[in-house]
Amino acid sequence: MKKENYQLLISACLFGERVRYDAKLNKLEHTLLQQWINEDIVLPVCPEVIGGLPTPRAPAEIMTNGTIQTVQQEDVSEAFHRGAQKTLAIALKHGIKIAILTERSPSCGSSNIYNGEFSNTLIEGQGITTQLLRNNGILVFNQFQLEEVQKHLSFSQKLP
Repeated sequence: MKKENYQLLISACLFGERVRYDAKLNKLEHTLLQQWINEDIVLPVCPEVIGGLPTPRAPAEIMTNGTIQTVQQEDVSEAFHRGAQKTLAIALKHGIKIAILTERSPSCGSSNIYNGEFSNTLIEGQGITTQLLRNNGILVFNQFQLEEVQKHLSFSQKLP
């Protein structure tokens, strides 16, 4: 049996799985990601799906009061928080210290999310899963920061 050596948690949509809210393909094509896949150090996860939400599903945003609601005003906060907790548990189980999550997502956004008005307006903020991972010492990057991820991987591999 092969020993698991996961070092990176990645949004499953970036990995090429059809788990986006609209079920569209969002696979990230990048030489560094392909290198990490070849090294078998990448573990894909979708917090929203493991939290119990279907694919496709209605778009959701974090409201100003902190709840997560769909465009139809359905409160899906519980599923988002459950997915975040399960994602953290997966990361801790595998000793993963770095995550690459999808920017702008109410789960995975690391620096920008939508403003909660479904107006396609971005604000500074982070998704539910990103907050929880960071609060537990896991570094979270987005899909535009792969070179930064590589620096952290290279540094951690030099440690005893």
